[in-house]
Amino acid sequence: MRFRVVATDYDGTLATDGRVAKKTLETLARVRESGRKLLLVTGRELESLESVFPQLSIFDLIVAENGALLYHPSTGEERVLGKAPPAEFVKILKRAGAASLSVGRSIVATVKPHHRAVYKAIEELGLNLQVILNRESVMVLPVGVDKATGFRAALAELQLPLASAVGIGDAENDYAFLNLCGLSVAVGNAIPSLKERVHLVTSGKDGAGVAEVLRKLLVSEDSFDVAERRAQ
Repeated sequence: MRFRVVATDYDGTLATDGRVAKKTLETLARVRESGRKLLLVTGRELESLESVFPQLSIFDLIVAENGALLYHPSTGEERVLGKAPPAEFVKILKRAGAASLSVGRSIVATVKPHHRAVYKAIEELGLNLQVILNRESVMVLPVGVDKATGFRAALAELQLPLASAVGIGDAENDYAFLNLCGLSVAVGNAIPSLKERVHLVTSGKDGAGVAEVLRKLLVSEDSFDVAERRAQ
């Protein structure tokens, strides 16, 4: 078995409007029954994910907070991969009226156009933080922490090589981990710049696109020819 792990983003990839279709879940279950591992790689905070997706146990590991948190659904064990955000930084964003502001173990998230307030606060406090954009979402994390960070940690815990993973995503923040996978996939609704940088683009959108590539994987790994990789 060449591809032993399936790693997928959540919003805009596995889920449509925050929800996962029944057929997509059934396909994920078939992949796990085939002996492969399932990995969810999301920008969401764990509590936010749990509120919309109660089937977390279908995954072997979950990378949350855009790479800053590794979570084991079977045991509830958490491993934080980034430092907690400074309290003063959060206070400044609240005073600036940043909408949809949320604070996780390591991540601070808001939405555009409040990225301007984020950059200003980082500069004002002299913080070693980075801003990662995902469509309209604005995520703030310690420098050096992204989806690749959590993905590497997860594969190390599974004791599997990066090249054994099929990675699936839809937006700019997904490329960090997709670039490490043996097979990188963009769903049909992915942003154009991501489609240009992966091995395969599905015809289906969101979860339908995920199910499409997983069905092919279950039939035959030989159906994926990654010899001609798209330009990086």
